[in-house]
Amino acid sequence: MAKTLHKLDRSDRQILDALQHNGGLSNLELAERVGLSASPCSRRVKALEDAGIIIGRTTQLNQKALGLDLTIIIQISMDRHTPERFENFERTVSAFAEVQLCYLVTGQEADYLLKVVVPDMDAYQQFLLNKITRIDGVSGVHSSFVMRKVRDTSALPLGYLE
Repeated sequence: MAKTLHKLDRSDRQILDALQHNGGLSNLELAERVGLSASPCSRRVKALEDAGIIIGRTTQLNQKALGLDLTIIIQISMDRHTPERFENFERTVSAFAEVQLCYLVTGQEADYLLKVVVPDMDAYQQFLLNKITRIDGVSGVHSSFVMRKVRDTSALPLGYLE
């Protein structure tokens, strides 16, 4: 079992699970779902925020409804493995709204994996040619196009905390 700095009881885990699946719940709705009254529920959420376990709440948007129909997984290879090259790459891609995810990885030929969302192939071509390939140090790009999202979640597996 993974160690946490904050001891989580059953109610804490229920709060986290509920908020992972619907961060827009009001305190009253959350309290009802986890079987607490509003004040203790609010105090627990505040304690989880103060402990750094809850780091924010977001609204999930429908990618297709917004016309962002193409998701690409990009493998990026760098020419040199220096801290300066990596820092520049990471700083640059972090500023691109199209990049939803950027991981520095090991165990394969690529140095980075990116998840990119754009409207269509033309937009991807522009993104690739005008942004990614212009970053100093990028020596290789391999693109894989997502045909179907079988599972796409940001929810963490809380079952390990029991």
